[in-house]
Amino acid sequence: MTARTLQLDDALHRYLLDVSLRESPLLRRLRDETQALPRASWQISPEQGQFMNLLVRLIGARRIVEVGTFTGYSALCMAEATGEEGRLICCDLPGDYHAIARRYWEEAGVAPRIDLRPGPALDTLASLREEVAPGHFDLMFIDADKANYPHYLEHALVLVRQGGLILFDNTLWSGRVLEAEPASADTRAIQALNRALRDDSRVDLSLLPLGDGLTICRKR
Repeated sequence: MTARTLQLDDALHRYLLDVSLRESPLLRRLRDETQALPRASWQISPEQGQFMNLLVRLIGARRIVEVGTFTGYSALCMAEATGEEGRLICCDLPGDYHAIARRYWEEAGVAPRIDLRPGPALDTLASLREEVAPGHFDLMFIDADKANYPHYLEHALVLVRQGGLILFDNTLWSGRVLEAEPASADTRAIQALNRALRDDSRVDLSLLPLGDGLTICRKR
């Protein structure tokens, strides 16, 4: 037994993947293709994608919003868990990498479930609030410009239903959250979000040391 989270060295991380990862060949090909891109660091880890797939199944999520899509790995992980009736709206700035996402979504047979809306996510979320009733969505995954994380939270608390989940990626920020006086606006925003969520009575909360830090909020 241990009173604190175990640190994973390379060997133990490899063991974790060997005994638990169920990544499909298609997801693996998408991940490998993404790793060759200049912004490969935007890619979530495969164990995080599998965990998010499980969360979707656990709460029976059918309506999902993703903020930050890149080559579509996380969207594919979630879309595969929603079932045929699932719908996923992806908010992302336009990028050539979306062609990769669409190709893999088509191959996986989930393209009809995914609505990719290019443009500033704050604008897309504001439009969604006019299109649907409050609490329309079951889950929102946020993995985009960190400086706007606090704003994305407020949109999520309107769009996600009571008992639904709001996920924030990169909330440990490669350890930069420990900086006393960060020069980066992104770092300051993540620090502010983490402090605010700790005391936010609107959500239940857990920050997991998964990937670069994954915060799970359950809307009360």
